[in-house]
Amino acid sequence: MLLSDLVEEIKKGNSNFISANIVENLNIDDAASLEEAVNHQISFLEENNTLKEKLDQTKASVIITTNNNEIVSALKKLNISNIIVKNPRIAFAEVLNFLYKTINFNPGIHPSAVIDKTVKIGADCHIGPNVYIGENTVIGNNNNILNGSSILGNVRIGNNNIIHPNCVIYENTTLKNNCVINSNSVIGSEGFGFIPKNGKWVKMPQKGGVKIMSFVEIGTNCCIDRPAVGLTFIDEGTKLDNLVQIGHGVKIGKNCIFAAQVGIAGGAKIGDGVILAGQVGVNNRVKVGNNVIASSKCGIHCDIDDGKVISGFPAMANKSWLRSSSIFKKLPELAKKLRQLDKQ
Repeated sequence: MLLSDLVEEIKKGNSNFISANIVENLNIDDAASLEEAVNHQISFLEENNTLKEKLDQTKASVIITTNNNEIVSALKKLNISNIIVKNPRIAFAEVLNFLYKTINFNPGIHPSAVIDKTVKIGADCHIGPNVYIGENTVIGNNNNILNGSSILGNVRIGNNNIIHPNCVIYENTTLKNNCVINSNSVIGSEGFGFIPKNGKWVKMPQKGGVKIMSFVEIGTNCCIDRPAVGLTFIDEGTKLDNLVQIGHGVKIGKNCIFAAQVGIAGGAKIGDGVILAGQVGVNNRVKVGNNVIASSKCGIHCDIDDGKVISGFPAMANKSWLRSSSIFKKLPELAKKLRQLDKQ
């Protein structure tokens, strides 16, 4: 794609285009990081990125950046084409969609698919090889259900969803519109419910369901359990990384983002806009307020108010955790001094 054409596409996007300086109207064939980019490739640079100190080392033909005088002046001196926008990361994401076309799956049902006669499938759906769809399931329009996935009975799927290979969607699951379920994820599996009796465990039947709203994305190898009664619920716009476990009866708000290996125990309630970094654990029935941010490996054992930034195990205010962690490495020395004082 010619650089001038790429600029026109960026103007139509959501990055708030400001200006462009085209040194040479090259074909842009590829995108790369600033450090690895070569001729005919595009990259991006944000204002607070330390890579701006190494601009003179890049071989990129064009760089998307912010309206920062230092960066813009450096690019002009280096004779590198630049596109100035308010949000370079969004512009770069849009460029990736322009340069790399997604695979389009032709509508139709593969002959190896096994589909119950009671299933209703909308228009323009792609049902791949070895897919299984169980009884009384309703699937809307323009869905891509890829090879090896299993959709059990009484499932409701809306429009424009992508279900990648080898996913399993259990009974009584609802998936709204424009969702992405990545490979090997399981939605609606039985919740971990057992009752102790006479030194043994009696199984609590898990007869509830899972409801996932629109624009939710679920990574690979995630597990979302159904409860004994009622619903496990994920509201619109929420994104899950790989290897995330959502326990039975959990309620998750809008536009949350959970990094890899987050685990949420049964009955927990997560507000809107919550960010959970890698390996965060949330105890059962805990309530996490809106716009909470929890740093990596944080253990949330009690309710958290709106807007808090927390860290540590057990979770505490991030600033308190930083002060405490700076003391940890001094504990042996402090313990030694206390023993000396005791001897006095």
